[in-house]
Amino acid sequence: MKEETKARVKDIIEWIVCIIIALIIAIAFRYYVGTPTIVQQPSMVPTLQPNQRLWLNRWVRTTKKMPSRGDIITFEAPSKLDLTSADIAENAAARYENEPTSIWSKFSYYILEVNKTSYIKRVIGIAGDHVVIKEGKVFVNDEELQETYLPSGIVTDNGHGNCTDVIVPENCVFAMGDNRSQSSDCRRFGCIPLDKIESKVWIRIWPLNLFGKIDK
Repeated sequence: MKEETKARVKDIIEWIVCIIIALIIAIAFRYYVGTPTIVQQPSMVPTLQPNQRLWLNRWVRTTKKMPSRGDIITFEAPSKLDLTSADIAENAAARYENEPTSIWSKFSYYILEVNKTSYIKRVIGIAGDHVVIKEGKVFVNDEELQETYLPSGIVTDNGHGNCTDVIVPENCVFAMGDNRSQSSDCRRFGCIPLDKIESKVWIRIWPLNLFGKIDK
């Protein structure tokens, strides 16, 4: 009887170890390689609709690769959502002032993403670009941006923000939602640092009739 009990305990321990290893692998894959997500907001309409399922490529974060203009990315929401003109003159990068400090809170926030808010937007300008929004249009390095992914007639205004004439800082990007009138983006909270970019939107997996890679 004792031998049977020992065998059962051994089996239970082995199962627990296997489950822990599987969880570690799953968490590591989700953080470093890729993960599914659901579109929550209308800021990327018509390109992305609320409740669509996407697969995110997180290898770009792992390799610290700067995205290109036109890429759709996800990033950590800034802590300060409205920069003043004085803030932008000092530093056009978005502010992240409420970062977790303890080991557990960092693990919970960054790895498990508990209570973490992320945005999905399209990259408009990369480091060194001069981005100007005027007359309802977007200009990058003094040339009007040809945004073929937008429906005709879309007007781009200041989005209730002050960051509409800016040189994108080093290791940052300027991003906006395709649904310009319904998007809180870099026009309001400034440019996104590379280390706050979480992933590149890669594939739409639902609905099935729209399944496929999302191009620029």
